[in-house]
Amino acid sequence: MELFFVFIFGTLIGSFLNVVILRIPKDESIAFPASHCFTCDTPLKPWHNIPLFSWIFLRGKCAFCKTPISLQYPAIELLSGVIFFIIAYKMGISISSAFTALTFLMLLALSMIDFRYKMAPDSLNLLALVFALLSAYSLDMLVLNFKNALLFAGAFTLLRFSLSYILTSSAYRAAKKSETSWTKYYHRYPFIEAMGEADIMIAATMGALLGLKLTLFAIFLAAVLALPVMLMVMNRSSEEQRVPFIPFLALATFITYLFDSQIYNYLENLYA
Repeated sequence: MELFFVFIFGTLIGSFLNVVILRIPKDESIAFPASHCFTCDTPLKPWHNIPLFSWIFLRGKCAFCKTPISLQYPAIELLSGVIFFIIAYKMGISISSAFTALTFLMLLALSMIDFRYKMAPDSLNLLALVFALLSAYSLDMLVLNFKNALLFAGAFTLLRFSLSYILTSSAYRAAKKSETSWTKYYHRYPFIEAMGEADIMIAATMGALLGLKLTLFAIFLAAVLALPVMLMVMNRSSEEQRVPFIPFLALATFITYLFDSQIYNYLENLYA
């Protein structure tokens, strides 16, 4: 019964998460105005905002103008409830498990925003990191979480700098080959960023949440999950080739967290 209430609480948080996902990328307040239909602007009644049930009873349409309501609303609410349920089932009901679940909800929001807008708001990234740090169940673990976060933030920063330098240098050499007397004083090559700064914060969050070995595994798993998608868009336009990586990092982090003991034992036996 307790886990049922945990699930319900998760769906309530998920309902608010929908507001965050829709408004923050547009630089709008998440508090004002109150929830309303985006088509007819009619303010919603309290019974229109009951997670999952309102969408079902309204048959996926606005109660006023009958415009279809995006499936994203119940999907995020359901996922949020499931995340809270699974974390509570795995860790028990505690402050630590609550912060862990909130971390994954922030990663869910970042994934949706990255998928839709190709961006990752700093506010949500910082919240995810803070929640991951606070998921510690002791002071010693809090310090360890902080050390792991710094370690992976630094590692990803170095990786980003190195790869960006290599790619930019390659573009520079290609541009030099076609240089003429008219263009030799102009830079005709772009600065190429190998990854976004948001990935650095995500890596820090993963480090705080999973620890050293499991984070390395999760990064590898994220690359494996993203590989089929990268192959599918390889021959498309440069804009279509920009595959958001945060959803894969978030999914890999969740999978690794769920099966942490099995993965850790496998890694220990592999390198024993």
